[in-house]
Amino acid sequence: MAKRDYYEILEVQRGAGQDEIKKAYRKAALKYHPDRNPNNKEAEEKFKEAAEAYEVLNDPDKRHRYDQFGHEGLRPGADYHGFQNINDIFSSFNDIFGSGFGGGLFEEVFTSGRSRSRSRQQMGIPGSDLKIRLKLTLEEIASGVEKKLKVKHWKTCDTCSGSGARAESSKVVCPICNGSGEVRQVSRSVFGQFVNISTCHNCGGEGRIIKDRCPTCHGEGRVQGEATIKVNVPPGVSEGNYIPLRGQGNAGQRGGPPGDLLVIIEEEPHKLFTRNGDDVLLDLLVSFPEATFGTEIDIPTLNGKARLKIDPGTQSGKILRMREKGIPELNTNRRGDQLVRVNVWVPTKVSKEDKELLREIEKSDNIKPKEGDRSAHSDRSFFSKMKDILS
Repeated sequence: MAKRDYYEILEVQRGAGQDEIKKAYRKAALKYHPDRNPNNKEAEEKFKEAAEAYEVLNDPDKRHRYDQFGHEGLRPGADYHGFQNINDIFSSFNDIFGSGFGGGLFEEVFTSGRSRSRSRQQMGIPGSDLKIRLKLTLEEIASGVEKKLKVKHWKTCDTCSGSGARAESSKVVCPICNGSGEVRQVSRSVFGQFVNISTCHNCGGEGRIIKDRCPTCHGEGRVQGEATIKVNVPPGVSEGNYIPLRGQGNAGQRGGPPGDLLVIIEEEPHKLFTRNGDDVLLDLLVSFPEATFGTEIDIPTLNGKARLKIDPGTQSGKILRMREKGIPELNTNRRGDQLVRVNVWVPTKVSKEDKELLREIEKSDNIKPKEGDRSAHSDRSFFSKMKDILS
């Protein structure tokens, strides 16, 4: 029977890169693996075909000869291209599956978690992560802050130091797995001997069982408790950012490593400022005389008061920029600006004397907008600036 094209077998184009070829072989090998297709001759052949195709296309020299001369350009040999059995295939492709059939990707897929049982045997069962939300003001975000958080979590039992046993002698070797944490089942097929490794159900993969449990934690190795944890928040964080505190989550069971604590940032609404990225926006009210004659005003910023100059004739809606009075950019030396929108304040209540003065001033041609300017003088620059700011 004529051999199929190697590119067709792996379902890749002739110009495919090495990573693409590896990925394609990995997919085919998992699909047609004998453990997934017991007593399936067609799957067996496709599994061998995929191994042969990858062995050639992954070798630059062999691939070059194959691209030039096809199958004739390769030296003759068995379908396995030098492999004596399927176990040779597994051990030859360590760059994809790890160090052989017993220690790589196939183990993870077909041996029901051998590596996981080993980690539990050595360190117990890992603790889970915790999440906590931290509300911050814009002032705290602008300057950075240290916070103390009270966290309820699982902590290591002080009585047994996390072992879960009343005494160290209370832990004995599991009689089912003999301390390995694993149960092995050997099966034979035309492909050779296969070993299926699964976690021991009796000890949960830890290799030992507790005969006399700790009276405080009842064998868990941990108890519910509360801790006060410090967290340093850098300047410039935003809503939704989070700070991972390694090892500050729930303690693991029976000496397992602790999880992490994830501190999720929330911004509190500010009564004066609106944040836009690293800039802050402030609406400022000025009187008609102040806008007309110009003035200097002390206004609030995120770092206290600052003096702002209002030029004579400043129009309502004009935006003034205060450089580097905004929020620092996270993990840089740059800082945003404070944008001040000037609004001319119109009084709602005036005295009789004020009315007389205003009527007298109203007679001046310089006080009123010119004819035709009432609608034509909309501040388009203001809207374009605000669009840029808020986009």
